[in-house]
Amino acid sequence: MAGDNPNYTTTEAGNPVASDEHALSVGQDGPIVMHDHYLMEQMAAFNREMIPDRQPHAKGSGAFGHFEVTHDVSQYTKAKFLQKGAKTDVVIRFSTVAGESGSPDTWRDPRGFAVKFYSDDGNFDMVGNNTPVFFVRDPMKFQHFIHSQKRRADNGLRDHDMQWDFWTLVPESAHQVTWLMGDRGIPATWRHMNGYSSHTYMWVNEDGERFWVKYHFKTDQGIKCMTQQQADEMAGTDADYHRRDLFEAIERGEYPTWTLKMQIMPFDDAKTYRINPFDLTKVWPHDDYPLIDVGKLTLDRNPTDFHSQIEQAAFEPNNMVPGTGLSPDKMLLARSISYADAHRARLGVNYKHIPVNTPKSPVHSYGQGGAMRIKHATDPVYAPNSKGGPKADPQRYPEDAVWSTDGQFVREAYALRPDDDDWSQAGALVRDVMDDAERERLVNNVVGHLSGGVTEPVLERAFEYWRNVDPDIGKRIEQGVRGQ
Repeated sequence: MAGDNPNYTTTEAGNPVASDEHALSVGQDGPIVMHDHYLMEQMAAFNREMIPDRQPHAKGSGAFGHFEVTHDVSQYTKAKFLQKGAKTDVVIRFSTVAGESGSPDTWRDPRGFAVKFYSDDGNFDMVGNNTPVFFVRDPMKFQHFIHSQKRRADNGLRDHDMQWDFWTLVPESAHQVTWLMGDRGIPATWRHMNGYSSHTYMWVNEDGERFWVKYHFKTDQGIKCMTQQQADEMAGTDADYHRRDLFEAIERGEYPTWTLKMQIMPFDDAKTYRINPFDLTKVWPHDDYPLIDVGKLTLDRNPTDFHSQIEQAAFEPNNMVPGTGLSPDKMLLARSISYADAHRARLGVNYKHIPVNTPKSPVHSYGQGGAMRIKHATDPVYAPNSKGGPKADPQRYPEDAVWSTDGQFVREAYALRPDDDDWSQAGALVRDVMDDAERERLVNNVVGHLSGGVTEPVLERAFEYWRNVDPDIGKRIEQGVRGQ
């Protein structure tokens, strides 16, 4: 009987559609007509369905799950989602940094590890990587770094020469480059890698005591990595391997988990610690600040619409809740501005109205207007007012995640501490953490990368770079490239 099909095609306005296959035409063999509005809707939507790539971290995927606090850390933070027993919904996105949205998952690259917690006090976002450090410590260098890892202006090709040109002129990159060229530069899957805040953040407890903290999400599946040969082969056979692995693991009920562990530094320790604790190119030695257990992150639900739930997910470190805060880390402070601006440029000013970005807690804001605004604004639309509009409540959100500073405006590097240098932690990673087999793979990886078109004088600077990390490793790399 006509009209009995409950699953009928409609336009985006919900109007029934007469055909999924045929455009309206003048007779069977005549031209199509412009008033076939459904055809026009289909073509126009198709032409506009792609949104701009993220600049870094374009290729990736993610999933939904929850975070449950298993240990008492209330002495360090009053954040509700970090109190023992609290269970908070999350979305997480994994990614590569340099590649475009169609690039292979298995390129040698850091992996993004961004988590959004839908807490009772609004969203809390942690933007991190699978490495505890980064290439640069000043945000003025960040854009240049990303450009050096992307594509040349003349031929549109990625270029090892310009990558090493940048790295060797920025020695603070040595620690991260050593991570990148080692085994962990290519994780076997996203499930088999750790996630780190890398940045130093702040926690504040109920008594107003402040602490500097670093987040470490340790994979419960164990660390597994690919060799360069395995990664190259996978790039040619399944460029979406990491995306596929995560989706299929969750689909078959093998839910990946990570244990959140924290490093906690008393607030005043930062003033005299032997390295700058806010330098993104450094780690805090675990002997000084051991890891403490906090809770468990579980991913148990795949997206049902990749575009709206993952591609449009927007993570930003300026999303903070009471009991948390930023730090004097210059890179983190810049990211607290730039991430939100990137989302406005890519998704529109009302990107937080997209469901995946919408907090699950109440929103009482004075926002109004702008493209794609879908939430109703209500009067009054200004503050202060005497019309019953929302009012800021310093008792609910006291501005206690702060620190003091003084001095003139300068454009200078961080003040050096006794143990601050660009090479020692990279050298310790090579000598004290890697075993002989890992060091051999590191050498082979670097030799292969430097042999891919790196020219003089950049090549000689690269040899010196690695000699500064470790004299023996530098010697072996030079011998491997020069065929000695």
